[in-house]
Amino acid sequence: MSFGIMTAPQQAGYDEIQRVWREADAVPEIEHAWLFDHLMPIGGDPDGPIFEGWTLLSALAAQTSRLRIGLLVTSNRFRPPAVLAKIATTVDVVSGGRLDFGIGAGSRPSHPLARREYDGYGLPYHDQADAVAALAEACTVIRRLWTSAEPFDFEGAHVSLTGAFANPKPVQHPHPPIVIGGRSTATLRVVAEHANVWNIPGGGEISDLAERSRVLDKFCEEIGRNPAEITRSIFLPADYERPGVTRSKIAEARDAGFEHFVLGLANPYPDGVAEWVAEELIRRS
Repeated sequence: MSFGIMTAPQQAGYDEIQRVWREADAVPEIEHAWLFDHLMPIGGDPDGPIFEGWTLLSALAAQTSRLRIGLLVTSNRFRPPAVLAKIATTVDVVSGGRLDFGIGAGSRPSHPLARREYDGYGLPYHDQADAVAALAEACTVIRRLWTSAEPFDFEGAHVSLTGAFANPKPVQHPHPPIVIGGRSTATLRVVAEHANVWNIPGGGEISDLAERSRVLDKFCEEIGRNPAEITRSIFLPADYERPGVTRSKIAEARDAGFEHFVLGLANPYPDGVAEWVAEELIRRS
């Protein structure tokens, strides 16, 4: 099993997040660290502070040396895919090749606090089917930009590029691992084709998440891909007061085939929270 932490870059100061990541970088049991990708808070004070994920990730990359790092997950609605490929390459270079590239279709309209950021930042908002189709095209062009030795053109329903080329390339070859987040059937088809890691939030019943994993297996088999090539990842909130509850969820998810665990840390972060995670949640799991 692989364990990491996630610090939502909202309702917290830069110094607080920086402290937790530096602490985690010194704890071997914590292998990866994550931020999320929102432009307005989706929890707590709706007008409270929140940092842009990729900018903050680059700063934290420069201040850590061991952790694998990423966003869980980037909204494909926020940035043109070719621009996102360039941003991600920059972070991979800054980190010395430690980026796990997280991406997803973007928030559903059923989450009003997430929906408002599109209107507030003047970003287009399309229906979910359109967003998933755009995600598939984005993954295609991002991988080509990371690997193509020559300029290329691309003409899709959602992305159009002429003379696209990226230099430098990412440090990792052939490219950073692609982590796709989501649970919808349409998204799982994109996961089967493009992802190295599939992530799903663990807020519901683990049996339901295991069923989603079996759907992914089926889609992999349909395209001739070995389902075992895709690591199954789950986000679980860390309960500071009841660590045993979190350990039970970890055990249940492990038994359901999940092997990559992202433990969400709520702010305020206790002193020594990284070592607490290692002692209470990882070593005893």
